[in-house]
Amino acid sequence: MINQEDFFKKITSHAKEYGFVFQSSEIYDGLSAVYDYGQNGVELKNNIRSYWWKAMVQFHENIVGLDSAIFMHPTIWKASGHVDAFNDPLIDNKDSKKRYRADVLVEDHMAKIEDKITKEVEKAAKRFGETFDEKQFRETNARVLEYTTQLDEISKRLYGIMEANDLPAFKQLIEDLAIVCPVSGSRNWTEVRQFNLMFSTQMGSTAEGASELYLRPETAQGIFVNYLNVQKTGRMKIPFGIAQTGKAFRNEIVARQFIFRMREFEQMEMQFFVKPGEELEWFEYWKKERMKWHLSLGIPASKYRFHDHEKLAHYANAAADIEFNFPFGFKELEGIHSRTDFDLSAHQKFSGKKIQYFDPELNESYVPYVVETSIGLDRMFLTILSNSYTEETLEDGSERVVLKLPAVLAPYKVAILPLMKKDGLPEKAREIMDTLKQDFMCHYEEKDAIGKRYRRHDAIGTPVCITVDHQTLEDQTVTVRDRDTMLQERVPIGKLSDIIRSKVKN
Repeated sequence: MINQEDFFKKITSHAKEYGFVFQSSEIYDGLSAVYDYGQNGVELKNNIRSYWWKAMVQFHENIVGLDSAIFMHPTIWKASGHVDAFNDPLIDNKDSKKRYRADVLVEDHMAKIEDKITKEVEKAAKRFGETFDEKQFRETNARVLEYTTQLDEISKRLYGIMEANDLPAFKQLIEDLAIVCPVSGSRNWTEVRQFNLMFSTQMGSTAEGASELYLRPETAQGIFVNYLNVQKTGRMKIPFGIAQTGKAFRNEIVARQFIFRMREFEQMEMQFFVKPGEELEWFEYWKKERMKWHLSLGIPASKYRFHDHEKLAHYANAAADIEFNFPFGFKELEGIHSRTDFDLSAHQKFSGKKIQYFDPELNESYVPYVVETSIGLDRMFLTILSNSYTEETLEDGSERVVLKLPAVLAPYKVAILPLMKKDGLPEKAREIMDTLKQDFMCHYEEKDAIGKRYRRHDAIGTPVCITVDHQTLEDQTVTVRDRDTMLQERVPIGKLSDIIRSKVKN
């Protein structure tokens, strides 16, 4: 069985080879942690965004959309806490000259201990077979209990240090755990210091008169500062939500794992405004709703898990992550946060403008509380890619790579393939394509043998291939091939739209 590191390399290689993701500025040796989406990648990305937007906005009459600017008044980031608190604790290794996030070093160390627990469980499962009781084993095995105690102690120290922002204690924790630099193998560390993640720029016609602005590190604040505009013009009644997708920018020092952590990325966020006191009920509601959305794509539930935050952000009274089992382990994919009234109250204070909701049922005004759902579009893209990439050995001994994408997300829904480049077959194929492209993203291809073309479309995840041959000219039927089963059936041209629609609907 292929190990996860090799599997991840195959995914990243496949993404480039088949036009999904390219290294940005590659002809100039690339730009670190910045990526471009190719011809197939942009279609998949658009389809993920659309699938989210429909679930959030189209299917909810009390949620509306917004597209706020990337540039915003600099005081917004003071009010939100980003100027003072949007920092990562960094540490350098003096021998390798490499820089790391201190919390990531500790979390990676904890992950190694978790791996040890997993190995103990796997060994015991093999030893005891069907009689194995994993829960009892975890609760009674001495070695597992020792590892679990270590994790609890490290976790408690880590979150306490982060809560207190105690940088010397951070370095002491790294030293106590004997954490070494992954590159040099040494423990020759600098002090830990804070680094603000926001990119700054200037706006103005002259350097002297320019004012400093920030590229937004999240899309949420654009929603909060437009709360009154949307609520009044849309005559929205609480509870209601505002959804937005768009680019955000973070000057990540430890940017890694392909498109998982980038400096320029896209978010899909929804802020749901509720009556104070009801926020935790809505928090639980949105946890369930968002997990339903993920599972609706046919991804196994075993690949997801909830992680409830022990250390809460300064604005939250409850927070949970939906984590996905990426090739490099379970990592955050989406966050659901109960943000209280922190953001609206802060903008009310810093702007001097009253940001409240008049509740006609209570006959009083209040600052609404907010429940947020926030998912990284790029991370969702990687989730779909990781789950879909499949290597198969066929009955004849040959192999194929197929992207078993959810059909609703596939870049192309159908490929139209004339069997030969002569005898009127291309003309008939084009005629069929002109009809289908009104409703579906279609791809026309006539180069290479039909088998090679099938393999290419397997590799980019096209759910349906239509082959036009000489019989088509005689009886107006074509061969329809299913990507996953590779089964082929002969169908009338007039039924193609219905057949394709049934395969790609969700």
